Amino acid sequence: MSARVLCRNAALRSSLRTPASPASYLSSARSSVARVASKNSAVASLSSRSAFSTMSPLQSMAPPVGPPPKYDSEISDIASYVHAYDVKSDLAFDTARWVFLDTMGCGLKALEFPECTKLLGPVVPGTTVPNGTKVLGTNYQLDPVLGAFNIGAMIRWLDFNDCWLAAEWGHPSDNLGAILSVADWISRTNRAGGKLGNGKILTIRDVLEGMIKAHEIQGCLALENSFNKVGIDHVVYVKVASTAVVAKMLGMNEEQTRAAVSQAWCDGQSLRTYRHTPNTMSRKSWAAGDACEKAVNLCLKVLKGEGGMPTVLSEKTWGFYDIVFDKKPFKFQRPYGSYVMENVLFKVSYPAEFHSQTAIEAAQRINKQLAALGKSAADIETVVNRTHEACIRIIDKQFKPMDNFADRDHCIQYMVATMFVFNRLEATDYVDGGEAATSQLVEDLRKRISCVEDPQFTEDYHNPDMRTISNALTVTLKDGTVLDEVAVEAPLGHRLRREEAKPEILAKYKRHLGPHYSQSHVDKLVELGMDQAKLEATEVDKYVDLYVKE
Repeated sequence: MSARVLCRNAALRSSLRTPASPASYLSSARSSVARVASKNSAVASLSSRSAFSTMSPLQSMAPPVGPPPKYDSEISDIASYVHAYDVKSDLAFDTARWVFLDTMGCGLKALEFPECTKLLGPVVPGTTVPNGTKVLGTNYQLDPVLGAFNIGAMIRWLDFNDCWLAAEWGHPSDNLGAILSVADWISRTNRAGGKLGNGKILTIRDVLEGMIKAHEIQGCLALENSFNKVGIDHVVYVKVASTAVVAKMLGMNEEQTRAAVSQAWCDGQSLRTYRHTPNTMSRKSWAAGDACEKAVNLCLKVLKGEGGMPTVLSEKTWGFYDIVFDKKPFKFQRPYGSYVMENVLFKVSYPAEFHSQTAIEAAQRINKQLAALGKSAADIETVVNRTHEACIRIIDKQFKPMDNFADRDHCIQYMVATMFVFNRLEATDYVDGGEAATSQLVEDLRKRISCVEDPQFTEDYHNPDMRTISNALTVTLKDGTVLDEVAVEAPLGHRLRREEAKPEILAKYKRHLGPHYSQSHVDKLVELGMDQAKLEATEVDKYVDLYVKE
């Protein structure tokens, strides 16, 4: 046993043998009371200075007391535009009508693909929401949040709706998933006696106005601000634009709209890894639907009283700019108006990533030269594509294995090779096991198609007065013959070729309606769509009912 323990035990035995005197007990008690009083005094002193709580901020980190911060101007400008700007452009409304019809058709076309339809419908099979959003081409009636996902996923699935190319690219009509879902729900609810969105039954004119404003927000943000360069997907713009427009539709005031938009910026943003090797996958086809779903969900939370975060973008250390955007604020080229809808790109000819559209058109033209020479794709030795930087960065995948649908519809070599081999490019050409996907000639040829940047093409791509998407193909045959280069600067559907495109847009819409409805019903939808005044006056729920299938 240690000396320390022996000593302590001896002292204990001694104390037990020798009773303490009353005076010593009293002295000990007084000493204990003094110690407790001293401790209590110290605690009281600490409490008077600062009440303790595990939720209290560290005093050294607390901001100085002052007035509440103002919203970042980027957020306030969006809310002010949505609430105060009066769209007077006839060109914008006419273009929006064509975009609307084209986008509805793209959604219907997606229903022919099981990989899309497996994601649609209610979370619990058989659930129907009274006065809920109806999903075109189906018998689903859902809450507006899930309805936004369903419609948004259908619209984007085949990469065949409109496009906007700038510092960031994207598809502004993706916002229709949120806009149409909420407009339909509001109209059905109010027709049944509800008071959503100030009690209005909305018309297609309201939807078109919402589309113009959502296009403008997404497109103007994209002009100078690239998210792909920081690894974030462009659907963040869909979420922000849809949130702003849906907030106004729901009858929220400008302050609530600012709060909702701030929530959209704070919300987790999607990585674009699902668009790139080795993670390319089908999520890229429902990412916009996911953004629409989140936009509606956030608006409904603010409608119930949730507030906003005024400096969510600019706050040092914790704000969006510092965390996500390399500590740089957004840059703006122009104020919000109707510019984007007026200049949007229609994807008319091919269901393909937009930077490839002119290359595919060039290949189709070259096929006529080959036929005149008695040649075919089998006689091609090499193809050089003179192109713009964005094309190379996004879809130049010359030697990347084509593992799935998502690889093929984002590989310019695959798309051009398919056009050379089959003189076509259709959505079914991307499917696993399909004729194009299993063609050895397509596979061999795509590895002999190379891309080189032309700086002038890149400059024209970013020029706000041009915004061309140029590609130029030079084909060398196996016998050494070099065909004249074929260059296409503006695709069909570009503003410079808008009137030329309209008959093709209408034909595309009819093709997408055909598999789902009788010819008489197709004729009815087309007739209504071509009458701008009648279409705009049609109430949203009545119009959506024309697309429902029992």
